[in-house]
Amino acid sequence: MPPTPPQPVIQVRDLVKRFDGRAVLDGITLDVLPGEVMVIMGGSGSGKSTLLRCMIGSIRPEEGSIRLFGQEVCNQSEDRLNEVRKKFGILFQSGALFNSMTLAENVALPLQEHTDLGREIIDIQVKIKLELVGLREHADKYPGQISGGMKKRAGLARALSLDPRLLFYDEPSAGLDPVTSAEIDQLILDLTKKLQVTSVVVTHEMDSAFTIADRMAMLDKGRMLTVETREWYDALRKAENAEADAWPVEHRLIRQFLRGDAVGPITERKAATNYEDDLLGNLVAPKESMPSVVTTRARAVR
Repeated sequence: MPPTPPQPVIQVRDLVKRFDGRAVLDGITLDVLPGEVMVIMGGSGSGKSTLLRCMIGSIRPEEGSIRLFGQEVCNQSEDRLNEVRKKFGILFQSGALFNSMTLAENVALPLQEHTDLGREIIDIQVKIKLELVGLREHADKYPGQISGGMKKRAGLARALSLDPRLLFYDEPSAGLDPVTSAEIDQLILDLTKKLQVTSVVVTHEMDSAFTIADRMAMLDKGRMLTVETREWYDALRKAENAEADAWPVEHRLIRQFLRGDAVGPITERKAATNYEDDLLGNLVAPKESMPSVVTTRARAVR
């Protein structure tokens, strides 16, 4: 008999999230398997950060389902949701450290708030977590005294403080130089292997994505285009132009995004907007409906 497939750590089904009546996520379905690095990518405004926020429970969708570790999170009370949150860690884009605390104090905070461990045990745990990210010797420094890359690593140490089974990364390479970005990528891979955690990484940095991903999910305008292996995306990226010309538009769109090409379906879609209609359309209200506006200079003359 074939082996039973592993139960997904995250199950997203038919997820819909709207802001001001506009669907930012439109029927998203996604499984994240134990121990894998899932990269969620897409252009600005594609919905990837909104999807992350739904998965961690900071915003609630209008429709659909999200299950973490087999537990539904969309309709949970805040108290029940907080119990689920103890099972995962988050590395925010900026690191989100408390500036008034040292790195050690930042890492210790979740242990102090959510465990009954004594001070000596917490101190040992903090040193272990800071050693994992290469910052043990900087434990007594404040966030204002360290570089951007070190802040990311310190934020990751804090995300690891409760020994989570799942880690979320929000643009981990954003704002970093290429060498520091590569160090963060290697750290993600090392921690995933050493700690056997599942990782979900939201990014639009393609070099980083192809370095760390096991599988990749591509969003576009709130829709999930495809979820495939890194190798599948890599073959798409490296295909010759003559071959790609015969592909469906969605595959050509993905290829343009992966390669960063200046010409393709994404730019053609932007150019399709009728500039004249936009410029001369009903952007200005009729005079009779416009409020009376008098400039400061005109009032002074009066």
